[in-house]
Amino acid sequence: MVEGSQDVLTYSVNNGKCYITLNRPKSMNALNTELRSAIVEAVQKFDQDDELFVGIVTGAGGKAFSAGLDLKEVASKDEQEGKAHRNTGVSASEALSSSRKPIIAAIDGYCLAGGFEIALSCDIRVATAQSTFGLPEVRRSLLPGPGLHELPRVVPLGEALLIQLTGSPITSERAYQIGLIQKLVSDRDELMAEAEKIADAILKGAPLATKAIKRVVRVGRNLPIEYSVKFSEAYRDAVYLSEDRREGPKAFAEKREPQWKNR
Repeated sequence: MVEGSQDVLTYSVNNGKCYITLNRPKSMNALNTELRSAIVEAVQKFDQDDELFVGIVTGAGGKAFSAGLDLKEVASKDEQEGKAHRNTGVSASEALSSSRKPIIAAIDGYCLAGGFEIALSCDIRVATAQSTFGLPEVRRSLLPGPGLHELPRVVPLGEALLIQLTGSPITSERAYQIGLIQKLVSDRDELMAEAEKIADAILKGAPLATKAIKRVVRVGRNLPIEYSVKFSEAYRDAVYLSEDRREGPKAFAEKREPQWKNR
């Protein structure tokens, strides 16, 4: 395993997987300016590494994935600047959602506000039974950032409005029931094992096809289906003409695992 770290975030890689860990446990992994920037840098590093194919994002400390924007920093900036603070955590969320490669959120503990939005920006979410989700911004006279738009695209409209209009948290069991999380596990050890299991299953797919599926689904969900189909054609052609497309059927015929070349 190759490792690197910053004070607020750790980054490590192993067997085609990248691990990004929010590392401000004393602050419930609250998203200050430094951590948001570190997330963007980590995702960019992951995206640019041709040896990596799946990312896993989690939070250190066992109490929170992330409790959201660092309100102490917000209050300090408000006082210094004499103006209302605007949520600047969007860039981290955009980096995650626009990554070319699949990213799994492994959630343990509080997953609130901007932290919830980080999780929403990942492609697949796994959570422990003790986890709690919420967008409490309305109770601070704030609007959610990406969550305002992403949540109604992930869960039914009424559920999205209930979470955002009341600001009330929901349990991981409820989050699982409404499709917000895809796997519900008992504890931290099982959490990472499940995230690894999903990542390893993704790694069995051809990298070019995997990246194409993520891109087409993320963009296409906001388009009428006929436009989504049209949008997918260039990706479909690129995958079809790749070396890996020839390798897939050949490996099947020869009853062996395919050897992907990512080209």
